[in-house]
Amino acid sequence: MIPGSAVYHVVEAMAPLYTAAVLGYASVRWLKAFSDEQCKGINHFVALYAVPVLIFHMVSTNDPYHMNQRLIAADTLQKAVMLLALTAWAFWSHFRRRGRRDGKAESSPIKWVVTNFSVASLPNTIIMGVPLLNGMYGSVSGELMKQIVVMQFCIWYNVVIFLYEFMAARDGTAKISSAVVPQAAADDNHDRMVVDENGGSCIHRHAATDRSSHHQMVVNIEITEVVAAAAVASTTTAPVDGAAAAKELGAEDHGDANKVAVDLPPPTPVQPQVPSVMHVVWMATKKLLQIPNTYASFLGLIWSLMAFKIGFSMPKIVGDSLFIIYTTAVGLSMFASDFCQPISLRFVPCGYTIASLSMLLKFLIGPVIMLLASLAIGMHGTLLHIAVVQAALPLAVTSFVYAEEYKVHADIMSTGVILGIFISLPVTIVYYILLGL
Repeated sequence: MIPGSAVYHVVEAMAPLYTAAVLGYASVRWLKAFSDEQCKGINHFVALYAVPVLIFHMVSTNDPYHMNQRLIAADTLQKAVMLLALTAWAFWSHFRRRGRRDGKAESSPIKWVVTNFSVASLPNTIIMGVPLLNGMYGSVSGELMKQIVVMQFCIWYNVVIFLYEFMAARDGTAKISSAVVPQAAADDNHDRMVVDENGGSCIHRHAATDRSSHHQMVVNIEITEVVAAAAVASTTTAPVDGAAAAKELGAEDHGDANKVAVDLPPPTPVQPQVPSVMHVVWMATKKLLQIPNTYASFLGLIWSLMAFKIGFSMPKIVGDSLFIIYTTAVGLSMFASDFCQPISLRFVPCGYTIASLSMLLKFLIGPVIMLLASLAIGMHGTLLHIAVVQAALPLAVTSFVYAEEYKVHADIMSTGVILGIFISLPVTIVYYILLGL
């Protein structure tokens, strides 16, 4: 049986995080202490400096040559199973609905794959995992959380960004193909070029819906091939009946009888080009290089590979400089995590049904699959408990940042972050008690 003192240590470790989160929500919602621009400034500092430096610190101080292989294997297996299962489910649902769709635009199944995978498999390990698991299982959990962070930021977030970039590239070509459809053809409008005897030309646009208004744009250009062909035909076969042309165009051209009407062919639609796989990979790579968290994780990995291989440490002046910055990351991240909710004026912006499903995916399905994956790998004891409890942590704020940037289900991510922060404490305590029985 778990003693009451152990549960108190968990609450003691989590209380400062919730204090910062509640203070951030109250400051914006009720006290109006920060404007929208000031909130964006705090978020910008957290995203650009505090969290990347914290990631660099955790990855650079992790020994890559003595990582727990079973924990890494279980974490990789859980995320791979979730990704494959969600992909199969999303595409099966998508193709099943294609046969009975009623003309409404359907969202891409990849969007739901990315959203559900992020909710179920990318916990807030770096901000909430370390203090929570330290209160439960002691300092040994801190080293294990560093290993989870290395895998998340060096592999899995890059997979998520690649999927976002693939959708962005595909949607870009779809917009091009839809933009080339001429609106005039849809409205039964037609363009007519009128050529006068002096070689000039004018374009008349006739609208079937409004015969009382006529627009004429005179274009002083050389005779095109189409106009030249009409002129040759008129000189070699039969003269053009100027009176008939004047009669036809008199009501619109106010008696310009010396002009010949030539119907222009409709514009040829531009065929959309499907982006190649190499193009998507290149665009995703450029985006990855622009994200501070990505190069912070890789720089930390490179440093750790050299430092633990050769046996040197970071100079104290550099370490202390980084310490000043990354110590602000946890508090400011929790403080700023609630900024998006007061601004939206809705505590659950995605709706209660989707919020309930996302919480079920986050706190039940994700940990259960992690439990099964850990048992399949052969984990037991404290290591098994740490693996399951860290899977029940709330959604990482980084996932919301990416969803907001790419405009893909940002409301669901926002709800997962905020509700997850307040639900995770009782849920993780329940898992802690059940695993200790």
